[in-house]
Amino acid sequence: MEGTKVRGSRVVDSIIDFLIDIPLFDELHSTELKIVARQMNLIEVKRNDVVFKEGDKGSYMCFVVDGILDVIKQTAARKEVVISSLARGRSIGEMSVIDNFPRSASVRARTKVTLVVLTREGFDAILQSHPQIGIKILKGIARLLSMNLRKTSSQLADFMLPINNE
Repeated sequence: MEGTKVRGSRVVDSIIDFLIDIPLFDELHSTELKIVARQMNLIEVKRNDVVFKEGDKGSYMCFVVDGILDVIKQTAARKEVVISSLARGRSIGEMSVIDNFPRSASVRARTKVTLVVLTREGFDAILQSHPQIGIKILKGIARLLSMNLRKTSSQLADFMLPINNE
């Protein structure tokens, strides 16, 4: 991923302040959030920079702190289509901290973007050292993926032909 890591003693506190409002971390207490925040990075991405490309091996998930990301899929005719835009509080790439499958879409910064990033290695470190925190995060990811699947199923149903029950 292109971008500049933001460092400093206040970065962990800034990440914690941000994570408090993210539903994926609802079940974590303040001391647990601090443990998680220490495994995360704050990254600044320039406008039009690619965060990741469809087909790339994934190894991190991102949370939008500021700015807007566009989620892009390539059509059969090789045209790019923006399928979603993500603003503050939204996440992308959750599956990549769990599986080793290629990215299912590309993500590009529409504006200058600040991201909080959790790598697979960081998540694995949490699971190893603090399994109860890891379980809470996994449950949060499962809830998020479930909501996304329900939304996608509903959208797909809108495009399907009705069943002919004659």
